Amino acid sequence: MTKQFRLSTMMFLQYALWGAWLPLTARYLSATVAEGGLGFSGSQIGMILGLAGSIGALAAPFIAGQFADRYFSTEKFLGILALLGGVLKWYTSMQTDYSVWLILSIAYSVVYMPTIALSNSITFTHIKDQNNDFPKIRVWGTIGWIAASWVFPMIWLQSNLHFQLMPPFFVGAEVADVTHRLADALKFSGGISIVYAGFSFLLPHTPPKRDAVEKLAFKKAFQLFNKPSFTVLVIASLMISIIHQIYFIQTGPFLSFIGLKDSQIGPAMTIGQFAEILTLAYLGYFLKRLGFRNVLFIGILAYFARYAIFSMEFLPVWVVVVSQAFHGFCFAFFFAAAFIYVDKITDEDIRHSAQTVFGIIILGGGPVIGGWLSGYLQEYFTENGHFDFYHFWEMLATIGLLTGIFFISLFREQISLEKQEAS
Repeated sequence: MTKQFRLSTMMFLQYALWGAWLPLTARYLSATVAEGGLGFSGSQIGMILGLAGSIGALAAPFIAGQFADRYFSTEKFLGILALLGGVLKWYTSMQTDYSVWLILSIAYSVVYMPTIALSNSITFTHIKDQNNDFPKIRVWGTIGWIAASWVFPMIWLQSNLHFQLMPPFFVGAEVADVTHRLADALKFSGGISIVYAGFSFLLPHTPPKRDAVEKLAFKKAFQLFNKPSFTVLVIASLMISIIHQIYFIQTGPFLSFIGLKDSQIGPAMTIGQFAEILTLAYLGYFLKRLGFRNVLFIGILAYFARYAIFSMEFLPVWVVVVSQAFHGFCFAFFFAAAFIYVDKITDEDIRHSAQTVFGIIILGGGPVIGGWLSGYLQEYFTENGHFDFYHFWEMLATIGLLTGIFFISLFREQISLEKQEAS
């Protein structure tokens, strides 16, 4: 197997196991017990999908950054974490108590969140042209997310599939206990994670940097805050990660609210991943032509546009579904570009830790605030048991717009001449 094939397969599995459960979990947790769900409140779901993930991201610098940078081969460490995550996710699928769900979700995030930074850093270590090579490899993560999101409902939630022009394209009759079966998406994810664990030992060898000058990579990585561009990017990333997290908490229930079947929610949301493939494929081109500042700004505006469309009650369902395509620009032009920018302003011996420090913001601070804010806004916009989704999305669109104005006003690129010539 070529190195690029192994890195691409790593990305496929890394995000397939995430896409298998995340789009469907909020719907399963929010559905009533009579429907087959667990009947958790908005605040409880926010804690599970927000706080739990953030704890894992906050632990990531100590679990991944320091150890992977200095003491263990990254690919082996990745495999161990993936194995633990698979077992935890499988066991979680069989639970119904909120407290147990929260504890297991925290434990899972502690072992899964570091793998995101590790998979990125392994890729950056073994490629030469970050602007062009990283998007081509990372796009397989998007393909993995799509594959998992489509395969599970097609096999397990529907029968007699047929093609239709409106997304999600392939639909069929739902099985009788469809909402209850959403829990099995976690088992599906756990199985993929165990396969990923085995494959990790076939990845290119990425040894620790024992001879690094700075003994505490994590400490040195935090010195990036001396760069104004990094500080501005971090603040903008925190705001965007908040509304990004809420997308995965509330979009599933929202699509169900406007009339989409449970079995169609996952595939419908993958329209964003299809768009992501195209945007990632051309990300290198746009970075060279427009620069990081403009590309990142477009990514922020995509969040504003998506939530603005969600807030328009008069729009037909198919327009809301198709608007998931904005996710491609949201992810590729903001998050993927941000990861590349962080790599370019970072010294080689702390790349793992720098990616992890940045991950603290977008996978730690953002989700915990996003989970809390989602629950708070749901209660605020709920009257007589009716949740006003439209004013809720309007609030998120406003946050996106204000973040865009802040970013474009203050961000200035700070990439060294040597690194620009190397790219």
